[in-house]
Amino acid sequence: MNTKITSFCVTLLLTAATCLRADEPNKTKAGSADFERMKTLVGTWTGKTDMGQGPVDLTLDFRLIAGGTVLQETSAPGTSMEMVTMFYDKGGKLALTHYCILGNRPEMAVKSSDAKSITFDLDSCCAIDPKKESHMHGMTILFDDSETITTGCSAVIDGKEVPPHTSVFKRTKAPTAAAN
Repeated sequence: MNTKITSFCVTLLLTAATCLRADEPNKTKAGSADFERMKTLVGTWTGKTDMGQGPVDLTLDFRLIAGGTVLQETSAPGTSMEMVTMFYDKGGKLALTHYCILGNRPEMAVKSSDAKSITFDLDSCCAIDPKKESHMHGMTILFDDSETITTGCSAVIDGKEVPPHTSVFKRTKAPTAAAN
């Protein structure tokens, strides 16, 4: 009997708490200036990239999740090469976690940013040993204009830095009102 009363009370309290917040507008926590700039990428972008086997078409989809506190980038959606990168603020500064086709998840922090670019480098907090594990090591995003970005990615393969590859992407689909 006590279990039923306790369950009922907990349910009642949770329902009341939800109702109390129901009339509040969705309040999105403001992010760092770099994160706010990244949010402008919401939508679909297409371009070509060359990772050593010749140019291939590549699509990037950006969308906001978690109440606007995380920007999810899906690279090559729906393909066997699909990867996801999550951009978020960590300690008030932009950071990312990249879920890579190499089977790992390097974390990166902002190394530098200015009016036209943001550069990330491997964060020492992640459990990747650059000398032993192949991984994406850094990334730069150039905001060429509102419809064009250039990305540069650096990697370490078998303990050696490989030449970075650069790709230009054009916005092909703007965000829908629901995506914001």
